[in-house]
Amino acid sequence: MHGYEMIQEIGERSGGAWRPSPGSVYPTLQLLEDEGLIESRSEGGKNLFTLTEAGRTEAESGPEAPWEEAGRGVDWETMNEIRQAGFGLMEAFGQVWKTGSADQRQKALAVINDARKKLYLILANDDD
Repeated sequence: MHGYEMIQEIGERSGGAWRPSPGSVYPTLQLLEDEGLIESRSEGGKNLFTLTEAGRTEAESGPEAPWEEAGRGVDWETMNEIRQAGFGLMEAFGQVWKTGSADQRQKALAVINDARKKLYLILANDDD
């Protein structure tokens, strides 16, 4: 697989709970290659990675399916509500930013900054 395919595969296997960033995957792949655990070859402008024998041995001695652990105990319904709320907020903010006046943009920015502060205050005030 190439790196992007690995990111997609981990996301699918963990049920969406773990989706590593390219900034963590590609340096890890380079490290594994430096250690002789994987090898790469270029195909169609992409680097494809394969386990070496040493890599296969190491993988077999490691923990079972770490992506399964990432998704264990996750309340997917609540997680979806959180994602929808966050995406909805950013969509509304983006709409104001694209089509609003300078004054409206500043008001929208103040709302976002205020919301962030209020979220942190929730953690600071356990009794509310």
